[in-house]
Amino acid sequence: MKSIIASLPKQVEEAIQIGESTAFKGSDRKIESILICGLGGSGIGGKIIQQLFVDEIKVPFATINDYDIPAWVNANTLVIASSYSGNTEETLSAIKEANEIGAIISVITSGGELLEMAKANNWNHYVVPGGQQPRAMLAYSLVQQVYILKNYGLIAEGHLAELKGVPALLNNNTEDVQEKAMATAKSFIDKHPIIYAGSHFEGIATRFRQQINENGKMLCWHHILPEMTHNELVGWAGGSNDYVPIFFKTDFDHKRTGYRWEICKEVIGKYTDTILEFTAKGDNKIAQNFYLIHFGDWVSWFISEIKDIDAEEVEVIKYLKGEMGKKA
Repeated sequence: MKSIIASLPKQVEEAIQIGESTAFKGSDRKIESILICGLGGSGIGGKIIQQLFVDEIKVPFATINDYDIPAWVNANTLVIASSYSGNTEETLSAIKEANEIGAIISVITSGGELLEMAKANNWNHYVVPGGQQPRAMLAYSLVQQVYILKNYGLIAEGHLAELKGVPALLNNNTEDVQEKAMATAKSFIDKHPIIYAGSHFEGIATRFRQQINENGKMLCWHHILPEMTHNELVGWAGGSNDYVPIFFKTDFDHKRTGYRWEICKEVIGKYTDTILEFTAKGDNKIAQNFYLIHFGDWVSWFISEIKDIDAEEVEVIKYLKGEMGKKA
């Protein structure tokens, strides 16, 4: 897992090559809504992408992590299915429903039943390298989703140039990110991490939580500002030094969200002696998203290293899938 995390810059470069070289056919239908379907490491990219372009895309845009699609999906809905294995049962169920309705479908996968369906139905499909765990290949699904949205004319082509600047940003900050990630991991050991972010970066906070869950074998939770200031902040009355909050700061947070976080620190500081912040680098939103992803991934790895556990082991998920396979 360590080498895979370190290879994120290379993954982005390879993903860009896939996006550039994959044949694409447009649609003569006007896209009036967008839905991304995916679970786990394959699905979180949809949430990140939806929030990344929320201020640019002018049609309703949603994500699901379930079997069924919303009732509003129709023949003018672009449905993007992201399943690394191509065999995620929830995603297959959702995409079959979308196909029955006649939606515009594009697929991101490494193979499996989903790729077979894409070929049989002549859907646009982006094939990514297989053989790894889905959470380790997030860059490929993220980049392909950017290409899909650009190719359908839903976002500006200039975002591709922003993507191409990501590898250099990550490579130039490797030492600093790893140093801060190690310090953060040490703060989390034997405590409960609580991840906070601005609302447009909830997908990044979710990704961080998922990586701590899977790589670090730890429970934690996340919340977003300003929403948490209307509920969870009160819950800090039951806080203690067993809880370590970390806030992801970006240049794209609403100004008043920044004010709220400063007040939150005053309140939370009465109940815990450790409050962490990590500020994203990069001159655009895509860059800052990848920067935070890389930081969170390294934190999760260092947690596993400090605890001397296998970051890749996910036997309980394999068990669940095996048991589900026994049920009709």
